[in-house]
Amino acid sequence: MSNSQIPAQGPTPDALAPDQVPPAERAPEPKKTPVEEESRTATVLREIATGNALLSVLAVVLALVAGAILIALTDSDVQAAAGYFFSRPTDLLSAVWQAVSGAYSALFQGAIYNFRRPDFATGIRPLTETLTFATPLIAAGLGVALSFRVGLFNIGGRGQMLVAAAAAGYVGFKFDLPSGIHLIVAVLAGLIAGAIWGGIVGLLKARTGAHEVIVTIMLNYIGFYLISWMLRTPGLLQAPGSNNPKSPAMKDTAVFPDLFGSSYNLHLGFVVVIAATVYVWYLLNRSNLGFQFRAVGENPNAARVAGINVKNIYVYAMLLSGGLVGLAGVSQVLGTVTTGFSSGIDAGIGFDAITVALLGRSRPWGVFFAGILFGALKAGGFAMQAGQGIPIDIILVVQSLIVLFIAAPPLVRAVFRLPSPGARKTRQPKLAKVVASK
Repeated sequence: MSNSQIPAQGPTPDALAPDQVPPAERAPEPKKTPVEEESRTATVLREIATGNALLSVLAVVLALVAGAILIALTDSDVQAAAGYFFSRPTDLLSAVWQAVSGAYSALFQGAIYNFRRPDFATGIRPLTETLTFATPLIAAGLGVALSFRVGLFNIGGRGQMLVAAAAAGYVGFKFDLPSGIHLIVAVLAGLIAGAIWGGIVGLLKARTGAHEVIVTIMLNYIGFYLISWMLRTPGLLQAPGSNNPKSPAMKDTAVFPDLFGSSYNLHLGFVVVIAATVYVWYLLNRSNLGFQFRAVGENPNAARVAGINVKNIYVYAMLLSGGLVGLAGVSQVLGTVTTGFSSGIDAGIGFDAITVALLGRSRPWGVFFAGILFGALKAGGFAMQAGQGIPIDIILVVQSLIVLFIAAPPLVRAVFRLPSPGARKTRQPKLAKVVASK
């Protein structure tokens, strides 16, 4: 038979790419053994058990348990029942349950939903209060978390909030601008003031090597006494005709509008904070500048070798960090305290933001939900105090314990018997030995 009579044949299945072989001619894929399936499942479970998110949740659980113990120890009924514990032990258990359940029930009703209200509109009001308290905490927490990702410790939130609140407040009560434009100008003034106050820290860190912790602490005092002096000086921040160190009320055109009407305190600042969270997430995870931030935070020497200007990164990071913390001051003066502000406008938020950033593991959305949690603790803490007579200091203890447990992951792992991050099983299962021998 000649070559012209040989029928043309296509390439064999072995010569084709795997995706070009017809399904009927493909070799069957090897089935995974039970050992492989078990190992994959164990790997996923191990990653969950050793993840930062789970440790944060368990740290909150431990703090709430410790808070429950403190509530029981300080309750008068529990103390009275403890006096005759051996004769009627159930009375003590009942008193402990009543004290703890009553306190945490009041916490829930003051922070999430009040079931005692007649309708949904009034019952959901505690949740809006939680979000109102959370708004400045989230903004300041984002600023602190951003500095953490660059390897800097920004504890100058108080000073940055004060100067930002002063700048936004001055524009808010001093100028007459159209509605909408007035609010935007006031917000921008606060952001710029906070950024400048934080940028001073970054500039000193980059040019002189000054430690940011010392500089931010000093700038806190400078900002506090500067704003206090301005609030006592007529023509600057002090209200005309007043001897009190307090500013005039903000004009209506410079105030964040309410989101759900005058019956709720939640204002547009919460939406601005959501936008800030999205921006920080995009900055850190999708932008070139964010990559440089993370590289410097991981290893500044390696980043310098790779061609990154570490000094400039320090300045940029503190500018953005100060601006975000300044947003917290803006939300305070234009959304919460619109009748005028004093030198206590920061309300300790600058330091609470450190806790929020730690609980959120310096991740934007982690900080967002951590801020909501701390907002719930603040809103519910007042309900606990009013309804159950629980000291508000218990909530402060719970917040402090959260920081303690976040800073001690081995302790949390030991309590809940979680594996360490690098732990692996060293013993080979019997089924694996049988399969290996075959």
